[in-house]
This record gives sequence, C-alpha cells and structure tokens, in this order.
Amino acid sequence: MTVLVLGLLIFLGAHSVRIFAEDWREARIAQMGEKRWKAAYSIASIVGLVLIIWGYGIARREPTVLWAPPIWAPHLAALLTLIAFILFPAAHMPGNHFKSALKHPMVIGVALWAFAHLVANGTLNALVLFGAFLVWAIVDFAAARRRDRAAQIEYPKGTLSSDVKAVVAGAIAWAIFVFFLHGWLIGVKPLG
Repeated sequence: MTVLVLGLLIFLGAHSVRIFAEDWREARIAQMGEKRWKAAYSIASIVGLVLIIWGYGIARREPTVLWAPPIWAPHLAALLTLIAFILFPAAHMPGNHFKSALKHPMVIGVALWAFAHLVANGTLNALVLFGAFLVWAIVDFAAARRRDRAAQIEYPKGTLSSDVKAVVAGAIAWAIFVFFLHGWLIGVKPLG
C-alpha cells in the first residue's frame, strides 16, 4: 500500500498545486518558463501514475475486503464511466453544452469515474485509490469554480454538432477501453 500512497501523493500533489499554491505556481512558471514547468509537471505526473499502477497491482495481490459490492455495481459503474469518458473530450472541444453547463467537465468526469469504481470495488486498496481521486476531484472542482467567479469567466453556449462529437469520441474511447484495454491493462474485464 505504501507504493500506491506514494504514487497518489506525487500525482495528486502535482495536480493540486494550482488548488493550494496558485501564487507559488505562477512564480515557478515565471522563474522556470512555461515549457520547463510543464516538463517538470509532466515528469512528476508520469512518475506518480507509474507508482499508482504498480502500487495498486501490489495491493491487489492480497486485498483487504471491506464490503461485498452489490451485483448491479458493475453495470452502474459501466454507465457512469461511459458518461465520464464523454466528459473528457467535452472538456477540450470548444462550443459544447457539456462545458457550457458543467464548466469543468473533465473534473466531473474524474469524480464519476472514481465514484463508479468505489461502488464496484470493496477492497481497501480500491477505497484508497478511488477515494483519493474522488476527494481530489471535488476539491479541484470547487477551486476551479472559485477561479472562474473571481475572473468572471463565462462559458459560451454549445452547439449540437460539438455535443455529438464529444459523445461519439467518448463512447468510442469507452468501448475500446472497456472491451479491450481494461482487461489487458488492469486484469479485470468489467463487463465479463
């Protein structure tokens, strides 16, 4: 569990600098330059992600079961992760209703992904991993909305064509991940 927690601290720590130390972040960017800052941020994120994956794999060998997920949990998780996968491209595609309504669809997608996996897994390592991401997403969303209000950011109204692009891109990515990559990368086939 130590490797998993270390990975979470590095990964979520790097992704939390803007939440808790915006002035420090801006000073580092001014000092280092944007490219060097992004390189350091990317390296920290990759190291953290590798440690999370490795640590979760180690913890899965001897899981501590906390509860038995209900029989319907994988189906709810599949639906919630489908929505999360749609929200990821919506965050980067201009002019869609998801971004207009939710403001920060990727962070909401992370929260849905984490919640879905909490419902479908009943082990301590799953609680640590997905619980950490869920808490981080809630805190990050609140911080992002505060920044939006302070900067008086308005999100433009969306168009149906942009919505369709986000839905199609997300659904295709979800299907590829659920039916092919999840079993290969994670060792679990979510829908059998």
